[in-house]
Amino acid sequence: MQEFSEHPDVRTAVRYHQAVSRFAPDEELAAYFHPDAVHTQLPNALFPDGTVRRLPDLIAASRQGRSVLADQHFEVINAVASGTQVALEVTWSGTLAVPVGDLAAGRVLRAHIATFLEFRDGKIIAQRNYDCYERLRPATG
Repeated sequence: MQEFSEHPDVRTAVRYHQAVSRFAPDEELAAYFHPDAVHTQLPNALFPDGTVRRLPDLIAASRQGRSVLADQHFEVINAVASGTQVALEVTWSGTLAVPVGDLAAGRVLRAHIATFLEFRDGKIIAQRNYDCYERLRPATG
């Protein structure tokens, strides 16, 4: 993995993405977040209306992801920190374990992501994701 700022919140943000990549257990993921955390996913191809989740719903969504994806990988391309805020440029890929809509199991999805994290007491208090998915139409033929 690429080396990034020694800023402690950047290190935490990168470790958090590594944990999500490997489908870390609920308790491990929850440990990255402040109890009052809010995760906002702006509208995108998978969530056209976007989503806003508090910590329990965020953990439940992670659990659901484990049942839909065979594997996933986040690559942090760039990281910038200012005060208690961290901005990451990330690429994501995930292989479907089950069919989703018209997409067959085994299909690899890819997204280019900008995520903005706010920290309080060394934990994520807010996360905003701007996920740009590559074309989702089913493979032909």
